[in-house]
Amino acid sequence: MTKKKSAESPKSETREFQAEVAKLLDLVVHSLYSNREIFLRELISNASDACDRLRYAALTDSKLLEGAQAGEAGAFAIHIGVDKPSKTLTIGDNGIGMNHDELIANLGTIAKSGTAEFLKSLGESKPDGGKAKEVNLIGQFGVGFYSAFMVADQVEVISRKAGDAEGWIWSSNGQGAFTVAAYVGTAPRGTRIRLHLKNDAEEFLETQRLRQIVKTYSDHIALPVILDPIKDEADKEESDAKPETLNSASALWMRAKNEVTADQYKEFYHHVGHAFDDPWHTLHYHAEGAIEYTALLFIPTQKPFDLFHPERKGHVKLYVNRVFISDQLEGLMPRYLRFVRGVVDSSDLPLNISREMLQNNPTLRKIQAGIAKRLLKDLKDRAGKPEDYAAFWEAFGAVFKEGLYEDFERREELLDLARFTSTGAGGLVSLKDYAARMKEGQEAIYYITGESTLALKASPQVEGFLAKGIEVLLLTDPIDEFWVPTVGTYDKKAFKSVAEAGTDLSAIKGGEEKNGEEKNGDGKDEPQADEINAVIEKLKASLGEAVADVRISSRLTGSPVCLVADTGGMSLHLARMLKQHGESAGPAIRKVLEINPKHPLIKRLGSVDGDALTDAAHLLLDQARIVEGEAVPDPAAFAKRLSAFLEKGLAS
Repeated sequence: MTKKKSAESPKSETREFQAEVAKLLDLVVHSLYSNREIFLRELISNASDACDRLRYAALTDSKLLEGAQAGEAGAFAIHIGVDKPSKTLTIGDNGIGMNHDELIANLGTIAKSGTAEFLKSLGESKPDGGKAKEVNLIGQFGVGFYSAFMVADQVEVISRKAGDAEGWIWSSNGQGAFTVAAYVGTAPRGTRIRLHLKNDAEEFLETQRLRQIVKTYSDHIALPVILDPIKDEADKEESDAKPETLNSASALWMRAKNEVTADQYKEFYHHVGHAFDDPWHTLHYHAEGAIEYTALLFIPTQKPFDLFHPERKGHVKLYVNRVFISDQLEGLMPRYLRFVRGVVDSSDLPLNISREMLQNNPTLRKIQAGIAKRLLKDLKDRAGKPEDYAAFWEAFGAVFKEGLYEDFERREELLDLARFTSTGAGGLVSLKDYAARMKEGQEAIYYITGESTLALKASPQVEGFLAKGIEVLLLTDPIDEFWVPTVGTYDKKAFKSVAEAGTDLSAIKGGEEKNGEEKNGDGKDEPQADEINAVIEKLKASLGEAVADVRISSRLTGSPVCLVADTGGMSLHLARMLKQHGESAGPAIRKVLEINPKHPLIKRLGSVDGDALTDAAHLLLDQARIVEGEAVPDPAAFAKRLSAFLEKGLAS
């Protein structure tokens, strides 16, 4: 580092920054931070660090506080001063301060952090680094200060170290050099950073703007952030202005649970979640051990408006020692828990150089795992009250089930927490309850997917299952089409769609409906195998490529036909969903027409030929399409055939 003579003062020194400062500062100012308002967060964070360092030092040397009461956070404060005529913004603290050499070392070397050096010295004082755990400090990389040059073309730092008599002033325009000089007059203990704002940064002189930034990023700094009366004329303060504390200075999540009331939790949820409902569940805990963090999390009662936004962003706020870092941090919460609101505060997370994004690191994954574990444990406890848990599932079940598809590690826990509507008992059913009610000979968990439970209950595809008393899960969420084939089994029992061809119910023992024969006719003159085979061949010839196959069904009791997907193929419901969203379902879905050989209409087809058979076959296929929720491909032909059959029926 070289020295240059300066005409400013006999004691003044002008020094070159270390490293390629012009380029490095340009990088910091224009590339490191995406939002200019971040500078205020960084400077407030540094001021908080300085006060914490002095508080710690005063434990062994109370004289450093110079009248302040040792150990009382109230003795420390961060002040923001605005001078509109001179377009200056000042951020000051009464913390540890810096002497001549520290100003040069900390501010003259990019990315040299006094906080990092302090933590290192604490770690070296004990073999296990024990003291470093006793203080919570924010800055680690020493670049936050330089964010001031995003909004200022000149920065002055006036500082006096606690215990010293002489103060110093550091000044730079960020172009490659800085000046250090003895401060003329009495400098207060601590540090004041005066920013001479650029013309396009005058917004940061406005009270409302400063209030908004502090509230967003530094609301829960443990020290009060005070806005001093603003000077609106040269050397004249606003006549009726008073100092205003801009932050709450109270990190609710850092308090013990027994010190927080239910109303305080509720008010904090409204604040952090921007919500008007009451929280359905509150989780507040402190994790200790290899990784330490505090979490205060809420499960809402009502669905957040952006619950199904395609980006699936989480909204748990990340703080590092009460300083806001992000509220949309990918990796902090599993995406299937994105409805959770609240705060996670940790000092163990390694931040990247700008502190705007976290590095993809094992620590973050461990915190996520810890949070998920605690939330799932609490949900398991709440699931013991079915009516209470049903409210949660109605609101968030569709999102929660995304975890069945994505979270392999916790899949078994998620399966136990999942609830479903079924054709069985009223209310929601768990897979454990379903398995306990399975019929003798039943080896699979049967389900059907569609748009609504009402339509699924009336589907011809479940008729045979209902007749035997076999319970069927009614799945109506889009994610159901994806998690079921991914999971495959529950308790060694395979999931099987009732809408898939090849279902055989003969091995399952169950009571047939007593009036089953009446629903299908008189039960007499059931068609022989050769007769029904002849009907099948006629239908195949009439329908041609419209279906992949025509088969006898064991699932139908009251309907003549139903349409199912071929074994192992994509479900008809999934194909419709993809089509509705403009996505290709791949090769054409192979559809199978299943027929009920006992139905009078099917038996009558044995004596029908020619155009009448062709019309009947296509009407039956269109009927199956309509029941399945598909559009009829040729409405005009359907209407014509239907009119002709009605005419013949009325004429007979």
